Amino acid sequence: MGFQHYSGSASKFPAMNQWKSLETIFNLYKPEMLKTGDTGEDVGRIWNAVKECAKLGVDERVIFCIIMQESTGNVGVRTTVNMDGHGTAGLMQCDGSPGFPGKHGLSQEQITSMVRAGTNHFKENMKQFGNTNTAECIYKALRAYNSGSINANDLSDGRGATPVYVSDLANRLLGRTPY
Repeated sequence: MGFQHYSGSASKFPAMNQWKSLETIFNLYKPEMLKTGDTGEDVGRIWNAVKECAKLGVDERVIFCIIMQESTGNVGVRTTVNMDGHGTAGLMQCDGSPGFPGKHGLSQEQITSMVRAGTNHFKENMKQFGNTNTAECIYKALRAYNSGSINANDLSDGRGATPVYVSDLANRLLGRTPY
């Protein structure tokens, strides 16, 4: 399928009514999660964790697409270090998240704890931009999630982080894959 590049302000990115359903996106990416060493149970528990953590007020599709962008859904993803020198762990690679590097066959509690940490972090980003379930708020919060700050006129200005981060997430939300 391949990704299309989006840049500019949030209004230049796809509208929410163009986003695919969680089920469509999840099924599209299920083979990629299984390639990481995840068990079928791990994948099912990711689904459960996304559904549970969406109750925190974040669109379930956004949660799942962050997971795919950050860790390819690998429950045993390695811990990385962000620009501030803090460890970022777990499925959503965020500061303060538990991580289980190299491990698979995790419990529902372990998987949900990683998704909850990332969802809470993203929810804090949303609060900076009006805390509304709108494309504008979500795209700005995605930029902040990746880089810590944003240039509202160009969400592809990574400010030292991944320039195409918001564009990649928009493509995932549309049901596209990078391959």
